[in-house]
Amino acid sequence: MPHTLQDTLLDAALDHVPFDGWSETTFRAALTDTGISRVVALGLFPRGAVDLAVAFHKRGDALMLARLAEADLSQMRFRDKVAFAVRTRLEVIGDKEVVRRGATLSALPMHATDGAKLIWGTADAIWTALGDSSRDINWYSKRATLSAVYSSTVLYWLGDTSPGDEATWAFLDRRIEDVMRFEKVKAQVRENRFLSTLLAGPMKLAEHVRAPERASDLPGGAQPRR
Repeated sequence: MPHTLQDTLLDAALDHVPFDGWSETTFRAALTDTGISRVVALGLFPRGAVDLAVAFHKRGDALMLARLAEADLSQMRFRDKVAFAVRTRLEVIGDKEVVRRGATLSALPMHATDGAKLIWGTADAIWTALGDSSRDINWYSKRATLSAVYSSTVLYWLGDTSPGDEATWAFLDRRIEDVMRFEKVKAQVRENRFLSTLLAGPMKLAEHVRAPERASDLPGGAQPRR
């Protein structure tokens, strides 16, 4: 892929994020390092360092998808495919301090929505890459549960000092196993005529509440499923 002006600014910013966070100080330093004018930079990243942090997260998603496309997942169980995707997403990040600074930014109330959208977008990218074809409430529940798995795994990973982050991968396996149990229970409910009938009303109501009219209303700009 061609190296864009956005990439140049982001690469320069990454040298400063571990020390100054995703801040105005980092944004100014990136401008100084690259010689890009502030007017041009703000045209690319209107919110400065905040939009650079968003771009960094989306770069990670893109790198993950590229690796997944190259990997042979045909012999893996589905739970292992999900675990592999999440692990790949963390491995392409590299610098924990950069991610820690991003987590700190997302924890601020004014940026919490951005953080939630980005995590949802990662979960959506993983499910889509693995061939998820659900079109009902499962489309939302799968992404919601994987968002929770991804978020908790990132937090665990940030504090992991084990060799090769082995403790994180064990933690991830346990979280994926929890998700698989949940999916198994859902399948059993669907196969039980009494329970599926009993829950049909609430499920339809939930789908109506969660289904925005416009694609822009969905986290991460995902397309609504009809």
